[in-house]
Amino acid sequence: MAKLNVGPYVASLKTSPAQVRDRAAFLDRARLRDEVPQVAGMPLVGLGGSCGKPAFLLPYLIRWDEANTRALEDVAAEFGCFVEYGAYPHLKLEGGGQEIAAVQDWATMAMVFVRPGYERGEEVLTRLAEALRPV
Repeated sequence: MAKLNVGPYVASLKTSPAQVRDRAAFLDRARLRDEVPQVAGMPLVGLGGSCGKPAFLLPYLIRWDEANTRALEDVAAEFGCFVEYGAYPHLKLEGGGQEIAAVQDWATMAMVFVRPGYERGEEVLTRLAEALRPV
């Protein structure tokens, strides 16, 4: 598998400093959200507010427990990462700590954020979705 294929779509949602007050341009960009791309069968649901990473909706809720946190750590190890447990867990590369993915669990949905330039982005998204699926 390869990098995420949503880069051009994500770029089309962003704007330049010269257009941040342009309502008509915003409305044009907003219409692009009527049809969103999917990766590994999961729809893109937005971008991280502070990080700009694409977020993908998992088809189930997550309630963290011993089993799924261990599964998360196993997936992290497959990709040469460790898990940083903050407000929600982040997968970060060993030897530098660059974040490649994060899993957010909310009361009504769960999402995976993936670094768009990560060369195994689609693969890590797929593996997280498989490993975290409730049994």
